[in-house]
Formats: sequence, structure tokens, C-alpha cells
Amino acid sequence: MAHRTILTPKQREILFGLPADEPRLLKHFTLSDEDLDHIGQRRRPRNRLGFALQLCALRYPGRALLPGEVIPAEITNFLAAQLGLKDADLDAYAAREETRHEHMASLRQLYGYRTFAGRGARDLKLWLDGQAEHAVSNEDIARRFVEECRRTLTILPATSTIERLCADALVAAERRIETRIADRLRDEECVVLDKLLSEMVEDRLTRFVWLRKFEVGNNSAAARRLLDRLDYLRQIDLSPDVFHGVPDHRITRLRRQGERYFADGLRDLPDDRRHAILAVCVSEWRRAIADAVVETHDRIVGRTWREAARLCDDRMDGAQPAVQKTLRSFRDMGTALLEAKNDDASLEDAISSSPGWTDLQALVAVAARLTDTLSSDPISHVVQGYKRFRRYVPRMLRLLEIDGADVAKPLLEATGLIGSDKAHSQPTNFLRRTSKWHRHLKTRTAGDGRLWEVAVMFHLRDAFRSGDIWLERSRRYGDLKQVLVPAQAAEANARLAVPLDPEDWLADRHARMELGLEKLANAAKAGAIPGGSIENGVLHLSRLPTAPPQGADDLLSDLYRRVPETRITDIMLEVDRATGFTEAFTHLRTGAPPKDRIGLMNVLLAEGLNLGLSKMAEASNSHGFWGLMRISRWHVESDAYARALASVVEAQAALPMARFWGMGTTASSDGQFFPTTRQGEAMNLINAKYGREPGLKAYTHVSDQFAPFASQTIPATVSEAPYILDGLLNNEVGKRIREQYADTGGFTDHVFAVTSILGHRFIPRIRDLPSKRLYVFEPKAVPPNLRGLAGGTIRENLIASNWADILRIAATMTAGTVAPSQILRKLASYPRQNDLAVALREVGRVERTLFMMEWVLNTDMQRRVQIGLNKGEAHHALKNALRIGRQGEIRDRTAEGQHFRMAALNLLAAVVIYWNTAGLGEAVAQRQRAKLPVPPDLLAHTSPLGWAHILLTGEYKWPKR
Repeated sequence: MAHRTILTPKQREILFGLPADEPRLLKHFTLSDEDLDHIGQRRRPRNRLGFALQLCALRYPGRALLPGEVIPAEITNFLAAQLGLKDADLDAYAAREETRHEHMASLRQLYGYRTFAGRGARDLKLWLDGQAEHAVSNEDIARRFVEECRRTLTILPATSTIERLCADALVAAERRIETRIADRLRDEECVVLDKLLSEMVEDRLTRFVWLRKFEVGNNSAAARRLLDRLDYLRQIDLSPDVFHGVPDHRITRLRRQGERYFADGLRDLPDDRRHAILAVCVSEWRRAIADAVVETHDRIVGRTWREAARLCDDRMDGAQPAVQKTLRSFRDMGTALLEAKNDDASLEDAISSSPGWTDLQALVAVAARLTDTLSSDPISHVVQGYKRFRRYVPRMLRLLEIDGADVAKPLLEATGLIGSDKAHSQPTNFLRRTSKWHRHLKTRTAGDGRLWEVAVMFHLRDAFRSGDIWLERSRRYGDLKQVLVPAQAAEANARLAVPLDPEDWLADRHARMELGLEKLANAAKAGAIPGGSIENGVLHLSRLPTAPPQGADDLLSDLYRRVPETRITDIMLEVDRATGFTEAFTHLRTGAPPKDRIGLMNVLLAEGLNLGLSKMAEASNSHGFWGLMRISRWHVESDAYARALASVVEAQAALPMARFWGMGTTASSDGQFFPTTRQGEAMNLINAKYGREPGLKAYTHVSDQFAPFASQTIPATVSEAPYILDGLLNNEVGKRIREQYADTGGFTDHVFAVTSILGHRFIPRIRDLPSKRLYVFEPKAVPPNLRGLAGGTIRENLIASNWADILRIAATMTAGTVAPSQILRKLASYPRQNDLAVALREVGRVERTLFMMEWVLNTDMQRRVQIGLNKGEAHHALKNALRIGRQGEIRDRTAEGQHFRMAALNLLAAVVIYWNTAGLGEAVAQRQRAKLPVPPDLLAHTSPLGWAHILLTGEYKWPKR
């Protein structure tokens, strides 16, 4: 039978290779007293050492030694030291083949090991079949099998046998799941699903392709297109029981496969597989489109408000000449009245002559109109968006499955009235009593409901953001309380770095704050605040000067002169040989590693350089467009980018040169703006900070070793702060970060709270820090010279009463079921400031106050932050140099395409950083061999972010395959 390859060479080495590193040797190859007794019964030294080696190999990795296998010297030295022997004693072991077999028989008898045969093998195969449905990858199922063999003391069969068994189990599991889903579909449902592949829309697209072509928009036309698709999908009302018992990752894989197929490809599939894929796509797209409708409504509300604010500003600007003229007229009239009074003349005559009663009447009318204009706010003009809302809102409210908390019931009733599209009353009980909307609604014309409907739509947006209302079966806008982990799971979560009893936490923070206030007060009194002072309750603080030490720039220039000029294609090949990052891009259907590595690297390079596949096909000497398109469709996805990035980052951290820059325990994060095309409807929003062109941001975490270990694409207009935790919690490198740096845009009290609870030290550089207030537990205990800095009192009772739910929030973030940014954005959006959001804010205020007091006195902390943020900004420069195609503009029209472009750019930057790190290490070795000084303190100021020596443009030549 042909060998079925499901593992990469690197994965085989991890699963079946003998350990050579000290931690695994200590864990698996340390001999017990019983082991030493059995080993001591062998007469010759070579047999004792060989017997011990076979015993350890059976324990880990769980296999017998292969004939002629080369044993790493680290293993023989480690075992020989325990036995009081020499590693050379192994050389003559098994000169008689029978000796090795006899020892194996003895080991099986003494320790109970058995071969993979007979009933044991049948039991393991049945166990493997059951595990295959839950395995998330080829490596996962193979690892589960190996671990089960170790547990049952079964000697591992040949690697080819394991791969074949795992491949068969995965295929069988896939077929069982497809059959299970298909069998639950009624005949009429199957007919409707098949119709998706034959029915045409606008005579150019099949219904299936039309359904999957959806994106979040920012206008009513986009909302109507989404609602057309949602309306159609709601008519295919599949029972939720169709997917009962099917693991989530299997659902995700079937959906991704369906999104890669065209209609004719799906028609050629077996019935069960085709129907399973179609059913999954229909169900998942229905959720995704409903979320897209809500997001589109969010953007339309934002656009309406911006237009109203701009109209308000324009009218104010336009009224300035009239204001000045009116004020001059009133000034002249006032002057005339005062002169008449001083001269005891008639005031009536003064008014008659200047400006005159008729003109005065007109002047007062003008002043009244100007007063209204100058006192207006954007709410006065939002009614301009009424027609835009009417084009899609009634239908949206009928199609979305909306539910909400008790506090949102009045709003739900108001939306129900609009959705009914009938004559109705216009209740305003969904508004807060202090809302500005009341004043405008009272002044509207009787019977005019336009402003009321606009008010409902604005508050609907806010309620979705905060989680007061939610969508049924939604991934993004679902009920937040349903996704929080139970309290018991939170208590058992090892990631939480705070006590379970809130009183213990409060007592600790009381002591820290008291000590911090005392130190700061004493420093202020003694004038010992570095680069600052506190005068009359006002903090004055200057930024520390930063400059590299003398000689650092010269050393860096010399090192890069020693790094050879290299084509980007050669760099990718070398880094792949060292890290195997292309192995992460497994086939979406089979899970097998890519066979065409050069083709895959062409795709990654095309995305990372922002060229696109067509331009890369023209410039490459190896592949045409359709070959690259096939690889892109079936091998490139978000999870693959994340796995590839992790492999490069881990390998770069292991290079000796990286140790000069840091230990991988601190990181900085920042957003980088990328201009986009005006066409398309993905994330192309305008942020005035970056000009008037639309764009998006890539929010990237960079470790102290310059590795960009996490990156995500976010709209240009959103706050960066919620996304800090995504990079720290959803990434293995991020979980090891102890200090996280960010600029002002990454700072909120909620972030302070959660990072502290999860054991990360959050240290932002706050631009306007002197204006921030200290929040204290006991205002009366604040030293007199600091009372001007105190801004409020911590609400301890609120923290204590909500402590259990605060821990649940933090534990849920670590579980990975919901993105931390999604939870933080909901908490920050609560319009009524519910107790949980306020309690988390209070925790953040405590942590921020402690941070501020330490920051003012700790110049070393300030320098660390500055160095970390500088690394992130320099990383942005490297990415700007790499995105050479299309004038640097991201022209993908879909959110997925834009995300892939940013992920590829981040991966390519990591590849360049790895290669530069290795090259700089070799350059350092060259200087050392030349007896030139290489001071370690200067090496800490070098950087692997150079690109002048890399040939990025021209033809992309690869070696012949």
C-alpha cells in the first residue's frame, strides 16, 4: 500500500524523534531505582547502557530503536552519567543482533510493553476512529494516537503505519460527519440546496456564488444587498439539530471548503458531501450576513452623524459674517443709547435715528435666527438621513432575530413599531431623561415622525454595541452573558493572577497605594521627581532625552556591510529551510502539507509585496496565474498565516543574536495606517487623522526581539485599545509577555484592569499624563501636596460585589471563544454604564493610579517604554518598504482579502527579520574573528529591520524544480 503522507518532516521529528534537549532528557530519561536495579543485572557496560537506552526510548517517544539509528551524544552522555559509564561503551552494543532482541523481550516482560498487534491494535484503531472527529489537524490526530500508545504501553508501529491509520481515520470521520448531516436533511431541503448550484442571479452568477459574495457596507444600497441575501437564506429554514454533535472546527472546515468551490465543482461531489457543505454554508452565511447587516447599520449611523456634524459646522462657519454684522449693529445702537443717556436726550429718538425701529425689528429677528444656529448641535441635522434609513430599516427589523435585556425593552418596542410599517405612536421612554434628543423631539412639527425614527436607529446602534440587545445565533452580536465561562471555570483558571477573594485584592491595593502616595509626596517635597515637579497641585513632567550610545551607529553600519546583498526569493527559501514555515499552509481539504513550496512562496510574496497574483505571475519564472490561484484558494487561510508566523517568530527567538535585544518578555503594540481604494466596501473608512483618503489599520504586536508575533486588520476609525489583549491572549508568544507597552491610543481603564488580572504589566506612554487624575481609596489620607492630583474615590463596594463576574470576563478572554476586543468594546459601549462595566473601570482606575505614581518616579520604566515603542515604529518603516506594489495602496475589495494582504506582509516582515538576525549574528562572528571589538552594550542598540541589502524588485527567480 502506498505511503499516505499527512505529516511534515518537522512534525515527524517532534513526535518520533529522540529528545536531545536538557528539559526533555530530565523529564523522560531520568532513571528510577527500579530501573537501575534492572539495568544492573546486565553484565557488560555496553549492555547496561544499551538496555537503558532501549528502556528510555520505549517510554519516550514510545518506539523501539531502529537498526543503525544514530543516537545523539546528549542522550548517551546523560544516561552514561547516571550509570557511571562512558558514552563510548555504547559503540559495541548489539554487535550481536540477538542481544538487542533479548533486551527488548526482557523490557516487555518487566514493564508490560506490548506490540501493536492483535486485539490491542484493534482496540486502538476503534479508539482512533472516535478521536478523529475531534482532531483539529493531521498533527493533532497523530499526537493523540502517540499519547494513547504511551498510556497503554503499546510500542509505536512504523511511522508510515501511523500516518496511514490516522489518514484513514480522518477520511472515515469526515465521511461520517457528512453523512450524518445529509441524513438529517429532508428531501425538500436537499432539493432547495441543490437549486443553489443551478439557479442564476442576473444571468451571470449562480445563487450559491451570489450568496457568498457579501461584505459589510456603509450605505443603504449595501444594506439592501445584504438583506436580499438574508431574506433568501431565511427561506431555507434548516433545523439547528442538523448540526447537533458536529464539532465546531468541522463546521468551520466545511464552510471554508464551500467558500473555495465554484458551483460546477460542488455539483461533481458525492451527494452527502455536497449537501453537507451546502447546509453548513447556508447556516453559517445566515449568521455572518446578519452580523454584516448590523455592522453596516452601525456605519450608516456613523456616516449620518458625521454628515450632520459637518453640516452644523458649515452653517456655523457661514453664519460668522452675519454674526459680526449683527454684533456691530448692536454695538452702534448701544453706543447711541449710552450717548443719549449721558446727554439726557430721548432714548426713543436715539433708537429712531440709529438704527431705526424698522431696522431694529429686523435686527432682533436676525439675532434670534443666529442664536438658534449657534446653539444647534448635530442632532438638529440628523433628520437629513431619514430617507437613507427608510430604504432598509423596516425590512432589517423584520428579518433580524433581535432580543434584548429588560433595560432595552422600550427600545425593542420602538423598533417593533417601525418594523411593522403601520401607523403607530412614537414613545420616547427608550431615551434617558438627560438625553439631548428630548429637546429636539419636542420642537418638531406635529405628526412628523422622521426625527423619532432616526433617534430609534441611533439608539439601536448603541444598544448593539453595548450588548443591551443582541442577535439570536450570532457570533459577534450574541448575548455576552451566554458566552462568559461559569464561575467555577474562572476559579480554576490558572491564568488569573489575582486572589479569588476581592477583600484580599483590595487590601493589597490599599497597601500599595498608601506606599505609592507616600513615596510620591516625599519626592515632590524634596524636589526629587526626575525631570519634573508638582507645583500647586499640578504635575509638570518632561520626556527623557534618548540617544544611542556613541559608536552604536558605526557598529550597525559595519555589521550590515558584512551582510551580503540577497534576493527576497533566496531569503524566503533559506528561511523556509531553517523554519519550515510553509508547512503551516496545509491543504484545506486533506490537511496535507503543501507539495509545491515554491508556488506557495510565490503566493505569499505576491500578497506581502502588495503585487497581486497576476503581476507575480508575470514577474516569476516558475508559475502562471491559474497555478498561483489554485494554491491560494486551497492552501492560504488566516489560521495558516498565524501558524507560519509562530514558527518564524519562535525560530528567530532561538537565534543567539536575538538575546542581545531582549528575552521575549516585553512587547509594544501600535496601529499602522494603510491607504485603500475608494472602491469596495470592506474596511475603507476615513480617519481625519490620516487625511481625507479612506484606509485601514494593521495593529501589530512587536516583541523586544523585534518579532511581529501578532497582527490584525482593524478599521481606521476604531480605538486601538481593545485590540491589545487579542495579541497577548490568542498567541503563544503573547502569553509569555510580562510588560506590554502602548502609546496613548492603546490606553483605557478597562485594559489596565484586565491586563493586571491576567498577569501582564501594562505600561502605556500617555501623552497628556499630567492632566490625568489619581483615584484613591481614602481622599482624606492623601498627602496635602498631592490633593490637587486626586480626581475621585474608588468605589470598593462595587468592585467587591462584581468581583466574581470580573474574573469570569478575564477567564472568558483566555478561553478563546470570544475575542477579548469584542468583550472590551461591548463593556466600553454600555450607554447606561451597568455595574459590571463600571466595576471593571474602577479596577482599572486603581491600576492606572498605581502605574502613574510609579511612572513619575521610575526613569528606567520610561526608557524601557521609549525603546519598546521605537522598535514598533521602526517595524512600520520596514513594512512600508516591503509593500512596493500599487503605490502602497491596498486595493482588495473584501475584508478577507485585506486581512490576507496584511497577514502576508507581517509574515514577510518576520521572514526578513529572521534572516537579518541570522546575518547580523554571522557578521558579529566575522568581527570577532578579525579581532575587532563587539561590545554587548552596543549590540543591544542594533536592529534586524534593515532592507537596503535586499533586492525587492525586478524578476522573481526561483531554482528549477
